[in-house]
Amino acid sequence: MEVFIRYWKTFGTRDPRTGDVVAEVAEGDQEDVDIAVKAAREAFDHGKWPRMSGFDRGRVILKFADLIEQHGEEIAMLDSIDSGKLVHLTKDFDIQFATNCFRYYAGAADKIHGETLKCMGEFQAYTLKEPVGVVGHIIPWNFPTVLFAAKAAPTLATGCTMIFKPAEQSPLSALYLAHLAKEAGIPDGVINVITGYGPTAGAAISSHMDVDATELSVQGEVCIAGSRIYVQEGIYDEFLKKVTDNVKDWVVGDPFDPQVHQGPQVDKEQFDKVLRYIESGKREGATLLTGGKAIGEKGYYIEPTIFTDVKEDMLIAQDEIFGPVMSIMKFKTIEEAIEKANNTKYGLAAGILTNDLNTANRVSRSIRAGGIWVNCYMITESSIPFGGYKMSGFGMDSGLQALEKYLKVKSVITPIYNSPWL
Repeated sequence: MEVFIRYWKTFGTRDPRTGDVVAEVAEGDQEDVDIAVKAAREAFDHGKWPRMSGFDRGRVILKFADLIEQHGEEIAMLDSIDSGKLVHLTKDFDIQFATNCFRYYAGAADKIHGETLKCMGEFQAYTLKEPVGVVGHIIPWNFPTVLFAAKAAPTLATGCTMIFKPAEQSPLSALYLAHLAKEAGIPDGVINVITGYGPTAGAAISSHMDVDATELSVQGEVCIAGSRIYVQEGIYDEFLKKVTDNVKDWVVGDPFDPQVHQGPQVDKEQFDKVLRYIESGKREGATLLTGGKAIGEKGYYIEPTIFTDVKEDMLIAQDEIFGPVMSIMKFKTIEEAIEKANNTKYGLAAGILTNDLNTANRVSRSIRAGGIWVNCYMITESSIPFGGYKMSGFGMDSGLQALEKYLKVKSVITPIYNSPWL
């Protein structure tokens, strides 16, 4: 009898509070991806998950949601220790969002259907919506549990199977969620988690010929952070004063402390990147109003940083920094504000604060972004489609539209003989 033993290479995931390694996880490579894809392919081509009724799939997904809710504190702590997220906010938002997301798509699983079509000749036609197959998900480190849910829930609802690669900076919660999925009754091979690096494991997933669809999200921290603030000149000085006063009470520290407003950056690479952007802002002539420096000698903490006198062509105004850096700019007219706001290669979300309904309607239709909040900000729910314009991605997460990414439409046409009507 032959015995096959595979030894996994590992890498350390670090606590951004200290920079210390907190766990060793498997460093997946091409061979590991091949094994995972084979399992997902077998589960899709011959397994029961795609062949279950939508109603039965929904019942299993609901059990998965219940388990996430029951183990929410553990999941929140894993995300916090991995990525520096504030643990109390992670429990209040991330876990709640993930639970609601799985419940939302559990309800949608038996409501996926095509259309009956009217033909010109003596034919009838209809469409079928069928699962696309094996899906590869590669997600960033900013919202590990939220993004796992946003991708996995509609994928499961449609009957697809998947390969999941969490960011190398935050792999722990995905591994735990995969364990809960098995406990919920999701069959083997339906969810396969590969930990590892983008150039190896990620590249192997995205180029694998047995993966039918791949989703890449490559950014991090808060993708909808209000980092560019345009303030009308009449209230500009008052706004600066209020923002400055607010920052004075801003507590940066251990994300497990409920009094803390801001935790560390996810890792040394992101920490250094944010500091380079701050130096770029100063070098290009922006005025540093507050912050701008690292905090302490251990961990990846940065002071909340505000720039004024920022020009639209400066790097801090054009790039996604993904750190505690805000640029505040002045405008005179609504036309100027719209032009400045659209002067970016990105377009995920924007916020409008106004008491004028006409202004709200005009600006919300003029801004090239996938989501517009009026007199509120960062309101996200499973029922609300989430996606961007320009370089902020394609396709939609959340809402019923998210299901379409994991479905293929098939047209079926048959002749009609001796029908009294067409």
